[in-house]
Amino acid sequence: MSTDLIYHKNPNFPNRYISPEKLFFFLQTNLGDCISQVGTSYLGKPIYKASFGNGKTKVLAWSQMHGNESNSTHAMLDLWESLEHQPELKQNLFSEISLDFIFMLNPDGAEKWSRRNALEIDLNRDFLQESSKEFPILKQMALNGNYDYALNLHEQRTIFSSDGVHPATLSFLSPSENIEREITPTRKKSMAVISEIVNSIKDLIINQIARYSDEFYPTSAGDNFMKSGLPTILFEGGHFPEDYKREGTRKIYTIALYEGLKAISRLKGSDEGWENYFKIPENRETHFDIIYRNVALNTDYPCVLDIAVQYKEEINAGNDEISFVPMVVEIGDCSQKKGWKEIDCTGKYYKSENPFPKLDAVQDFEILVRR
Repeated sequence: MSTDLIYHKNPNFPNRYISPEKLFFFLQTNLGDCISQVGTSYLGKPIYKASFGNGKTKVLAWSQMHGNESNSTHAMLDLWESLEHQPELKQNLFSEISLDFIFMLNPDGAEKWSRRNALEIDLNRDFLQESSKEFPILKQMALNGNYDYALNLHEQRTIFSSDGVHPATLSFLSPSENIEREITPTRKKSMAVISEIVNSIKDLIINQIARYSDEFYPTSAGDNFMKSGLPTILFEGGHFPEDYKREGTRKIYTIALYEGLKAISRLKGSDEGWENYFKIPENRETHFDIIYRNVALNTDYPCVLDIAVQYKEEINAGNDEISFVPMVVEIGDCSQKKGWKEIDCTGKYYKSENPFPKLDAVQDFEILVRR
């Protein structure tokens, strides 16, 4: 199988960072007939739902439950753009399904590029306590809307690979309903959808698709929606080689979202092919962004070690794109991990005001060639 969607990037959103105000303006200007406000954030920002299609199979999806995971919002914006160029595909898809899509569930977190909301609550761990203002909006819709499927759209860190070599550019999960991780009828329905998605896109990102851990989280959204009988499919957009702006991830995420909706329209609750879900390799935590190998420090005794660096993503006031700040996350023997970029420092010297790199601090050293 392969996809029939021709990808078109939404030109209104060129950056990885999406300003909530810019998103709101776009939705009001271009999707005014489709959107409705379903609530507000703690800081009073609107939360919009867009409704597409009139098919019998009802799907609820949401983006940016975690504010710094914009690829899920991009995927829906790009899917809308792509389908505008392919009206026949649009008609075929939305005659079979009705999609309610909550854009940017956590606009306060999105504005400051933070996983959590304005009160530092993780919305994806707020199912039971309902401490946030935002999560109950989703919960009430999901449990009272008579939906047939739910799509829980996220991103994951660059630390994950599919096989220890290739990045896990997309990972999927059929969440567990209990600590025993039983394969229930509801889980089988979501597994069947995931299996069809993977079959459709596997040749587009060879060896870059993985299966997220199905450890049971008692307070999370996906696990509890599954427990309530709502088949839930978790998407996790991840690293794409040499692409920290995630342009490649954005494209494949959009295609996967389309293929997921198409699979739902075909399966209509069937669990056909669910067993193929377990052929997808599991996510492996194998990488750092950068590893400096064989660094000789300026100490009074022989000291050669590895230094691992991860980029911290930040949005600075007045900017319309995130910046990447290199942070030291491990010092010592990193031989059990790999770096998406590796620098052999043998024969070179370590230059810094500090004789030893500081853990959990901004990288303040250079590696220079001896002269």
